[in-house]
Amino acid sequence: MGKRELPLEHADALGQGLLDIGRASKASGVSVKMIRHYEAIGLLKNVARTYANYRVYSDKDAHTLRFVKRARTLGFAMDDIRELLALWQNKTRSSASVKKIAGRHMQNLKRRIVEMQSMVATLEHLTHNCHGDSRPDCPILEDLAGSGREGA
Repeated sequence: MGKRELPLEHADALGQGLLDIGRASKASGVSVKMIRHYEAIGLLKNVARTYANYRVYSDKDAHTLRFVKRARTLGFAMDDIRELLALWQNKTRSSASVKKIAGRHMQNLKRRIVEMQSMVATLEHLTHNCHGDSRPDCPILEDLAGSGREGA
């Protein structure tokens, strides 16, 4: 059910199987605040309203919210989610387009993992070389201060 020309009373909307925002939140696992945000940024379009201007959601809307939530769980950026959502809704899409977005994201994640592993190795080295006693000398602080490094 898309946007209706004539709004319904709240009880009528619920009677027709539409969900109020609380029920849509439960059905999708997306918080009420995030549902409103997704609508505001255009990820969730044409949400029906009652006469009292309450949002009411269809099963399709709840499915879209679950799609967005899963994409967020996988770490996709909002721009990628917007693009993936458009592809998902376009039945004539090319799977190559979807694969390209997912592949780009996967490579970005792999790069970030390497960067984080490097950070862990550096911190392991620094904490191993810090005496952790009452002396003021601390290689951790020296590293953070950038002694002898670019930008110090």
